[in-house]
Amino acid sequence: MRPLIAVIGAGGTFAMEGRHPFDWVDYGDSGIVHPIGDVLREMGDVGLDIDLLQVPFRAIGSTGITPADWSELAALIRDLIATTPRLQGIVVTHGTATLEETAWFLQLTAPPGVALAVTGAQRPPNTSGSDAAANLRAALAAVSDPRARHLGAMVVMDNTLLPARDATKTSSFSLAAFAAPGSGPLGQVLADGTLRLTRVGTTPVGAFSSAGLDELPRVDIALSYAGADGAAIGAFVAAGARGIISAGLLPGRPANGERAALVAAARAGLVVVQATRGTNGMVPVQAHNVADGILAGGDLSPQKLRIVVMLAVRTGIAGAALQDLILSL
Repeated sequence: MRPLIAVIGAGGTFAMEGRHPFDWVDYGDSGIVHPIGDVLREMGDVGLDIDLLQVPFRAIGSTGITPADWSELAALIRDLIATTPRLQGIVVTHGTATLEETAWFLQLTAPPGVALAVTGAQRPPNTSGSDAAANLRAALAAVSDPRARHLGAMVVMDNTLLPARDATKTSSFSLAAFAAPGSGPLGQVLADGTLRLTRVGTTPVGAFSSAGLDELPRVDIALSYAGADGAAIGAFVAAGARGIISAGLLPGRPANGERAALVAAARAGLVVVQATRGTNGMVPVQAHNVADGILAGGDLSPQKLRIVVMLAVRTGIAGAALQDLILSL
């Protein structure tokens, strides 16, 4: 029996239409975003021996994706897995701006056992040199391999499999736009559609797969820079944030003017996590942070930590238990 793969369309460049063959930058101005069925029909046969299940979801740019969309997407995936016993894998097509965040959210919330990949495009499908069809084929090939069930959520771009935990967009326009600093790729999809694995994922899959995902709490990121003060942090608290991620200066400290505001937020009951804005940053548990109730972010990026804290606050995980969770992911 041929593998059944669901393709969930969430819009993005992958579904957009350029106004001319070299409309690689301002194509969003066309205002045209096609549903996944139309996109797949235009791409035609991808040369793989699989069956496709088309699942529409959103038709927007990824700069518009919100936590509410993540919750609905996770619920959709749970329902697909529960109601489609033959399903072997799921591919989510997505805009690249926030693709890494959506992939990490799904890593934490999707049930294990079904291969899951998130892919996108740097150039709209109707433009010259578009990578949309090639990225779709690679993602489909990846989740069609039975070994992919054990890799967790993957970002598949440019025939490369990256772990959702570490994947990040590193280039605005290059077709090789994503990398996984510190860990590297999980493998590659070869020209014949076979999967070459170089390592397996180590991040737990579905840490929050049984959690209620409605009404996720507000968690904000405060970026540190020379001369930064507590104004942004105070504004986040006033806006109702339940957590704040400090994207600090390497090796993981806020600007001097931010410290008092972060400590005040922690004492007011917010979850405060010290991270770093550095690509290869690592923030260990440190006595001065422990004394002030501030958690260590380990080597997770600020945007990935934000998602962990949102889910943890929603499910009541806090304090030492949350610290242990962060360092285990």
